[in-house]
Amino acid sequence: MKKMAVLFLALQMIVSAQGPERGLVGFRGESLAREQKLESGLDGLFQRQGQQEWMKRMTAAPHHVGSPASRAVAEFMAEQFRAWGYETTIETFYPLFPTPRVRVLEMTAPERFTAKLEEPAVEGDATSGIKAGNLPVYNAYSIDGDVSGELVYVNYGVPADYQRLKEMGVDVKGKIVIARYGGSWRGIKPKVAAENGAVGCIIYSDPSGDGYFQGDVYPKGGYRPADSAQRGSVMDMPVYPGDPLTPGVGATDAKRTPDPKQAQTVTKIPVLPISYGDATPLLRALGGRVAPEAWRGALPFTYHVGPGPAKVHLKLEFDWKLAPAHNVVARMKGSEKPDEWVLRGNHHDGWNFGAADPISGMVAVMEEARVLGELAKKGWRPKRTVVFLGWDGEEPALLGSTEWAEQHAAELQKHAVVYINSDSTSRGFLSAAGTAGLEKLVAQAGRDVTDPQTRASTLERWSARRKVNGQADELRLGALGSGSDYTVFLHHLGIPSLNFGFGGEDSYGVYHSNYDSYDHFVRFVDPDFQYTLATAQVGARMVLRLANADALPVQAAPVARQVSQWTKEVMELAEKMRKETQKRNEMIRAGAFKLAADPRLHDVLPEVEGEVPYLNFAPLENAAARLERAAKLVDQVDVAALPAEKAAKFEEAMRVAEQRLLREEGLPRRPWFKHVLHAPGFYTGYGVKTLPGVREAIEQRNWKEAEEQIGKTGATINGYAEWLEKAAMEASGR
Repeated sequence: MKKMAVLFLALQMIVSAQGPERGLVGFRGESLAREQKLESGLDGLFQRQGQQEWMKRMTAAPHHVGSPASRAVAEFMAEQFRAWGYETTIETFYPLFPTPRVRVLEMTAPERFTAKLEEPAVEGDATSGIKAGNLPVYNAYSIDGDVSGELVYVNYGVPADYQRLKEMGVDVKGKIVIARYGGSWRGIKPKVAAENGAVGCIIYSDPSGDGYFQGDVYPKGGYRPADSAQRGSVMDMPVYPGDPLTPGVGATDAKRTPDPKQAQTVTKIPVLPISYGDATPLLRALGGRVAPEAWRGALPFTYHVGPGPAKVHLKLEFDWKLAPAHNVVARMKGSEKPDEWVLRGNHHDGWNFGAADPISGMVAVMEEARVLGELAKKGWRPKRTVVFLGWDGEEPALLGSTEWAEQHAAELQKHAVVYINSDSTSRGFLSAAGTAGLEKLVAQAGRDVTDPQTRASTLERWSARRKVNGQADELRLGALGSGSDYTVFLHHLGIPSLNFGFGGEDSYGVYHSNYDSYDHFVRFVDPDFQYTLATAQVGARMVLRLANADALPVQAAPVARQVSQWTKEVMELAEKMRKETQKRNEMIRAGAFKLAADPRLHDVLPEVEGEVPYLNFAPLENAAARLERAAKLVDQVDVAALPAEKAAKFEEAMRVAEQRLLREEGLPRRPWFKHVLHAPGFYTGYGVKTLPGVREAIEQRNWKEAEEQIGKTGATINGYAEWLEKAAMEASGR
């Protein structure tokens, strides 16, 4: 209660400090007046009822990629878009998508137990008992396998956890590991397990994360019940997303014979997700050392790491087939600049019913499109072409968006202005991440939409939360890693991108389960569809303003600010590692570490590490400084005051500027990811790494590569700065 009171006090302070400025980035004069008049009656056009009806219809049956219901959902959406006045098509691709044939998990010692691997029907949830077309609990892109071995508990299964096990004298080679969800994207867990010699991987949902530790479980509350498990992909998407068999190329051939052995991103060992109900007997049977305090979850027994005496048998077989992924593409042609495209997308496939993830976001996008259609019927036309996109196959591997964008890569780099993405949305606070140059666009859209709960603006509420958490209250966009359909646009094609939604006050503990249903959503996520409506209101404003602006509302100064900050961070990272390594090695040489008196604890004496060299960061520092100067020049250009020909040339230069941050050779060991400023981490998955070539080389203590990446990243940023300088000088006649 105290924190909530502080939040509302901060909110009142921010509201009272708001000035009268109501400008819009990219607009001025008559254009600004026209846009403000257009938007003056905008909120009166939005309706919650349609969103609720669409969700109920679209979640009535399991609609994963390749299913008949997925095709039906795509056709229903296309029908709506056509009725609202859009030129609409369904584009289909054929990526590899495995479904399970055999799933066996059993404990063979010290007692016998067979995992149920089933989610039972729940009273009051109309769809939870549907079996036809239902995907069982499994991890997509696990390899086939039949393995047995002692069990080892590895906490979250990230690299640091295996280092801790090594220090405890625990070796997972030849063992089967069990990891809890959290700490990283799920696909990292089998990846790191295989690198450490494990032969199989089990991932379970600990109740500390989304079960009874957080609140009452479904159906009494919104959190995960004992027999519920999290499905999900374990494909190595930090290498590349999309069809595992056609990286960089659209998967259009439906007749090819799929061979998972040719897929670089399929796991090296079998992996299976289970519920905490199924995990309990396995974890309870473990012996060995007591798990470190930070490793302990909320199950009612002492956590041990093993190995053994628990032994398990894991057998998995999959049907490796091509599945049709149906993307809905709806266009409204621009009246003045039809060759500039504003892209707005969300995926429509789910792990079965998928009400919150993703239909909550999809119905918001549909409502945006309906409202823009209403404006068009009254005579309005966008200056730029608007394209609404409904993706299929996002859940397994960002399949639909990746294959579509790879297929249309040249067109997109020639025409796309910005890609705006949502996924799921729920009650709470506005949040957004993406290209820093879009910060003002997001802030002004949030400023002009009222938060349903507080009646302040959604921006004011967001700022108040930041203030309470000790952060700067001005809007700052976080960098994008991966995890949704913006990935191919930003990291592969260099198209400025955003991902936004609402959340933070829902009781959503049924992620990727059968219970992510319409009934769960209307009870525990957004009962009145107020925040799906707010999502549509924010999204529509951003789309309208991008479509109508005189000059593209993308600024350079925030990008320069980020680059300078990230450069400082990697320099500080290297210095911190140097000091920590020196101190640790001094302690080792002085004999500060000793074996435990109790031999059962299996402590291992640490080894001396190589010293951290002094890296030459000058190429990065110089590039960051040059970019700051170039950004100031660009943001001073008054496009409205330029002659038409110069204005058009400047805008085109700004539209493709982000592509100058791509490096054709890509990142080390993953050439698909080409953006030098940000990428999903090789060992975090969804989590972003900024200046990834440099940062990850330092983290992995690869000093030669770090020096190389400092030079290459600095050169690319220099090229971007030079591009901006040239555009600004030509616009100003220098």
